[in-house]
Amino acid sequence: MPDSKEPTVDESPLDKEKVSHINIQQKVAILVDGNNIERSVHHLMADNRVMLNFDTVIPRLLSERGLNRLIYFREGKSISSKLAGRLHNLFYGQVQPCHKSADIPIAIMATQLASKVDTIIIMSGDADYIDLVTHLKSEGVRVEIAAIRETTASLLLEEANFFHPLEKEDFFTYQKGVKPGGGQGFHATKTHHQGQNNDNSSGKPRKNK
Repeated sequence: MPDSKEPTVDESPLDKEKVSHINIQQKVAILVDGNNIERSVHHLMADNRVMLNFDTVIPRLLSERGLNRLIYFREGKSISSKLAGRLHNLFYGQVQPCHKSADIPIAIMATQLASKVDTIIIMSGDADYIDLVTHLKSEGVRVEIAAIRETTASLLLEEANFFHPLEKEDFFTYQKGVKPGGGQGFHATKTHHQGQNNDNSSGKPRKNK
């Protein structure tokens, strides 16, 4: 007689058509540690002109979920007005200057938003956010990390619900006059991965020697 054992859930074929019609109503807040991301990108690519292309990264992180808030935290006064304008025009985002590092302002904002959103995406690989991730999860918030794997703390990876690796396809090389898509403002050129030591327990980019 043929084996009549019913397939388990893992063995059953996925009905992609039905899954695609599920209405996911998650509200997502994205909090960016600008200094950490910038230093990580520059360190990985060994080029201070390379930047993160938010035009394509933000939609990928959301994956058709609703964007509740996008805030780019950055230490210092040298904040690009073009970046601030672009984040606002595309995502109603804002740039928030910080007197010191962004970890405390991000922790405060994340705590304030915890009751208003379903998911918080922290764009940083810094180990300083481990306690924040633990706290947010205890409040019922899904916490995702988006960062460069080579400069992301291993304990932060373990604590987060999900990790979005930022890779060279997410970067562009800044040139005045042309946008990432070929218009005026920025120019996106292909970047080449530089070999780096992947053992990083703190998530803080190492200084180039």
